[in-house]
Amino acid sequence: MENKREKFIRVAENRTNKILHLIDLLGNCANKRVYDYSEEDARKIFSEIERHLSITRSKFKQNSGKSKFKLQ
Repeated sequence: MENKREKFIRVAENRTNKILHLIDLLGNCANKRVYDYSEEDARKIFSEIERHLSITRSKFKQNSGKSKFKLQ
């Protein structure tokens, strides 16, 4: 039976490789001989990617559980 660590490694590696592949595909859109885009288009794309990456990164920095309320 797969433990939590093994499951994390399997799932995280798979998802990371998928994301990297999709980023490579997105990079193909930079070919100006095939596509017409503005600097503003590129800025919007990377701004949104960076926003989502920041959200996801913060999830890894949080404690595994939510903090409990304490008066002291």
